[in-house]
Amino acid sequence: MLGRVLVVAGSDSSGGAGIQADIKTITALDAYAMTAITALTAQDTRGVHAVYPVPPEFVRQQMVSALSDIGADAIKIGMLHNEAVMNVVCDVLEPYARRIPIVVDPVMVAKGGHHLLDDTAVATLKRRLLIITTVLTPNVPEAEVLSGMSIHDEESMRHAAEVMLTLGAPAVLMKGGHLPGAEVVDLLATEAGVETFRSPRIATKHTHGTGCTLASAIAAGLAQHLSLRDSVVRARAYVHAAIYSAPGFGTGHGPINHAVTIDPARVASLGL
Repeated sequence: MLGRVLVVAGSDSSGGAGIQADIKTITALDAYAMTAITALTAQDTRGVHAVYPVPPEFVRQQMVSALSDIGADAIKIGMLHNEAVMNVVCDVLEPYARRIPIVVDPVMVAKGGHHLLDDTAVATLKRRLLIITTVLTPNVPEAEVLSGMSIHDEESMRHAAEVMLTLGAPAVLMKGGHLPGAEVVDLLATEAGVETFRSPRIATKHTHGTGCTLASAIAAGLAQHLSLRDSVVRARAYVHAAIYSAPGFGTGHGPINHAVTIDPARVASLGL
């Protein structure tokens, strides 16, 4: 087991996303997962039914306990829910995580449409969190909020990714899964340019937790001293395999298979 990853995110009672997906993903990729839970959710494959925020001071205590004892080689930030929690997380990260890679998945809206980040927190996200972020991993709806522009094709994805780079993070992985097409196109934007990743779209509704999973897989790679690009390549291959082998649970957007294993040959075969 190589690489310590602290995940700061919400809990998903259905087990498909959030902290539960994060722990499964990091463990599957042979890294060690620690957690600081920011909110409890009651949800299933059909949607989010209730959210119970964790007090900000307790979020702080969880983070400090993990960082001051076991320590971390990477940090993944998921659902922060409100401005108070966002500020506490930044208060801890600024002194404790100056040299630790930070992957931020700006969880704003659940697949069923439930808002998971209140409006006042978005400004704090831009003002405080992004400037200490290593890589930001927004999907199309999240990128539209952060960039202030409409995204409807690959060209507008590229433009939005370049706009988001100006917010402070040195890298943006712009995820295109919400756009139609036979391929899923993701863009990794850095100051050096924009690299395009393509993979065949799998016709399934069982994609719950893919964003959480991808971000945690990237964090695991960074914790294991892979480059950002190699972390993204492996993470995309893992998510693709997990979707392909999804168990088919639930009547809505079901979970993917976090127990799937991947190897270099599979990564190469997908052209990723």
